[in-house]
Amino acid sequence: MNQNEIIQRSKSKSSKVLLFGVPKLGTSILMGFVDFALFSLYYLGYGLDSFSVGVALGIGKLTIAASQFFFGWISDAKYTRWGRRKPYLVTLSLFLAITFIFLLLPSFFIDITDVSSVFIWLLIWNIMFNISYGVTTPYNAWMAEQFTIDERPKVSQFQNLFGFIGTAIMTVFAMVVLTDFNEEIQASDIIPPVFLYSVVIFAIIPLILFYLITILMPKEPHFKIDSNMIDNLKTILKNKNFLLVTVMQGIASIAWIMIGSLILVYISEVLQFDSTSNLIASIVFMLGILIFLVIWRKLIEKLGRKRRLLYIFLTAIIFLPFSLFGLLPMESTFIFGIIFILGITACMGGWFLFPSIMYADIAEDDEKSTGELKAGIYTGFPSIVLNIFQFFGLIIMGMIVALPDIVVGTGDPFSLGLLVFGPICSLILIGAYFFSRKFIKLDFEE
Repeated sequence: MNQNEIIQRSKSKSSKVLLFGVPKLGTSILMGFVDFALFSLYYLGYGLDSFSVGVALGIGKLTIAASQFFFGWISDAKYTRWGRRKPYLVTLSLFLAITFIFLLLPSFFIDITDVSSVFIWLLIWNIMFNISYGVTTPYNAWMAEQFTIDERPKVSQFQNLFGFIGTAIMTVFAMVVLTDFNEEIQASDIIPPVFLYSVVIFAIIPLILFYLITILMPKEPHFKIDSNMIDNLKTILKNKNFLLVTVMQGIASIAWIMIGSLILVYISEVLQFDSTSNLIASIVFMLGILIFLVIWRKLIEKLGRKRRLLYIFLTAIIFLPFSLFGLLPMESTFIFGIIFILGITACMGGWFLFPSIMYADIAEDDEKSTGELKAGIYTGFPSIVLNIFQFFGLIIMGMIVALPDIVVGTGDPFSLGLLVFGPICSLILIGAYFFSRKFIKLDFEE
């Protein structure tokens, strides 16, 4: 292939679009649990201090930075008889399932009353889990090779539809099962059967789904890549817009990682929802995600990618400071809690529709000038910057939650940090908004 040749992709059937999105269900359950509920599990359930949990989770983010870049690069580098991506989907998804089980079930293997052992266990298995989560880079890189630029918003919508169904399943589990489990685990090292069986089932789901698409998805065409890793790195590092988009995602991710990790703790500790309220909240979360997923996807078609991104930031900037309402004594926190959850779904539902689209678009835009589709390295390299930012976000989160406890009305004490995290995240996203508005390009000519 000479440098001026551009790979032509044929229009995909709806069944192919649907099939490609299915594994997102499984990975969203697992990573959703790690980002959304693992802090709560080890902080409220296993009794680790917030800073130690933040450090362990933050180091995991540094691990995933290296993992996603490595598997993006290596899956670009060699075309096998099964294609570039399939071998990694098969092997890494198996390790992902195993490490998730070990991460969530420490009491099977260690004394959970020994805080040092619990910290070391969390650190080691969180690192192993995040290495295995590198499977998502070859998977996401496949989008640019399998689908045209016009199809990608629809593909991403299906990915995120399955992803948010997975997130909703995890949310119901976290809000209904995990909140009770956190109260019981300190009193006994016996794992309730519903928790045990759920963890095993959650681990198996992505394994089955990755194997399913490995069997049923067609092997991508052999898009020849003559350049080596160093050449590819030089190419992407010269792509100024790509680097600016990556920095923008990193800045914003400081806020998003804190929001995702603290919302369950906020509901449990500040709003003090009971089991019934948690169940209703989880249903609202699920429906809100599905509704806003469709709304934001429609806005892409009408407004374009960049304008929609700016609106997502503005929505979050305005809404997040409402976490301070927890300072007000309320007869019932239920109505406010439901409104707050809907606001979170409006912000996050839009944001998580974005990354897979924008990096596939940038990779194809690069292809027009280089003649090579380097989707793996364009998908994997941002994880280095992104997860370094997320590392600092988790460290900041641990420090915030370590602020002194306060008491509102006649309620139980909770950390002041659970109130101020909203305004802090809003300030971070103000920076991301102005950075995006001034520096980045997301809408490319076909």
